[in-house]
Amino acid sequence: MTTSNRGFLQALWDFFCSLKLAIALLISLAATSIIGTIIPQGQLKPEYLQTISETKYKIYHLLGFFDMYHSWWFILIMYLFTVNIVACSIKRLPRVLKIISEPTLVMDEGFEKTLSLTHDFKMQGDTSSLRDKMVAFLKGEFAEPVVTEKDGEFHLFSQKSPYSRLGVYVVHLSIVVIFIGALIGSFFGFKGFVTINEGEAVSKATTFSNQPIDLGFIVKCDKFSVTFYDTGAPKEFKSLLTVIDNGQVVVDKRPVIVNDPLSYKGITFYQSSYGQAEGGTFTFTVRERKGGAPVTVQLAQGERKTLPDGSTMQVLEAASEVSQFIPQFRGAAARIEVTPPNGKPEAFIVFKNYPTFDDQRGGNLIFSYVSSEEKMYTGLQVAKDPGVWVVWTGCFLMVIGCCMAFFMSHKRVWVRVRKGHVTLGGVANKNQPGFQLAFDDLVEKVKKL
Repeated sequence: MTTSNRGFLQALWDFFCSLKLAIALLISLAATSIIGTIIPQGQLKPEYLQTISETKYKIYHLLGFFDMYHSWWFILIMYLFTVNIVACSIKRLPRVLKIISEPTLVMDEGFEKTLSLTHDFKMQGDTSSLRDKMVAFLKGEFAEPVVTEKDGEFHLFSQKSPYSRLGVYVVHLSIVVIFIGALIGSFFGFKGFVTINEGEAVSKATTFSNQPIDLGFIVKCDKFSVTFYDTGAPKEFKSLLTVIDNGQVVVDKRPVIVNDPLSYKGITFYQSSYGQAEGGTFTFTVRERKGGAPVTVQLAQGERKTLPDGSTMQVLEAASEVSQFIPQFRGAAARIEVTPPNGKPEAFIVFKNYPTFDDQRGGNLIFSYVSSEEKMYTGLQVAKDPGVWVVWTGCFLMVIGCCMAFFMSHKRVWVRVRKGHVTLGGVANKNQPGFQLAFDDLVEKVKKL
């Protein structure tokens, strides 16, 4: 390999081991996660178009903002961050393992000067008796020591929580495991949606990229219901779902509400939205303003029927609770269109709870909304994520690693014993003030021996 090639590879290696790269990638992940928080993820196109223009929708869709955590650029950042973590760990881990597995056992005078905490005692007794006394002391007050004899002196070494130094690397491993779990979910799972009318069933879902997905079983919506607050805002909407697999009912009328999904064969159905399905029937009474008996008219949404005076009517849209759109009214309402024989069509709203309201309109015909047999549809988000348990494993490792890194420290104590003198030294890799208190306590106890 030429010098230039070695120089390039070394520069590349140093780049991926760089702390600056790690900080830049973390800032990028934090900044892009804000996008995923502000822009709702995984909704249908009509829901986005209620708040943004068609042009913005196309730009956001092209940039992957609606499914940001599966976008190519977000995954690329995660790849770079993973490589950065692995490279940093490979570079620094051997030195940490050497500190753990090959500790300095002898505290000579040169090494003593490197320690932040030391104390020297004059003690009565020969070297062997002092050694035995300090071995018993460390075993009872700190940790089992390793005894080394050198040049007629005894050196005792004991340590606590040496593997706490690996906490940061456990965190690194957890991030890699979480990313692997996310990739498994991305490659072998899917996220999509399905709409099911009441009384109907489906066997396929649609991804947010409009790709059909075969579920492998049938999901039926037996019933959908919604309740409202006094303000007209939805209080709770609920679907009763039945799962049929190989002709057998395996889940029967399972209620599904927001935050209480249904899972079967690794596929989870989340309650997401609802609306009025086509196919409902509406009943109205129509009477002429100049007098006469009212006539009952029954029709489906979109169907056009002829009235006694030759006019035609059709239901354009309907709502089971109109107060969320028109706060001053309560109950069901329908927007209808009436076309006179030789006139222009007129669209207006008829309220079920206000049968005389249409009198104020001033037309030749007066309409009252009697009843309806409407079907609702339920909108469900569908997700399959086979990597979820890998992600949870990574989260568990992260908790362990954080506890090791932040709440534990590697504490080491050395004792040098020679005739008439005992020297105590110590150091900790974290929380030096706390360790100094513990070290001072050891010094006071040694003085009392």
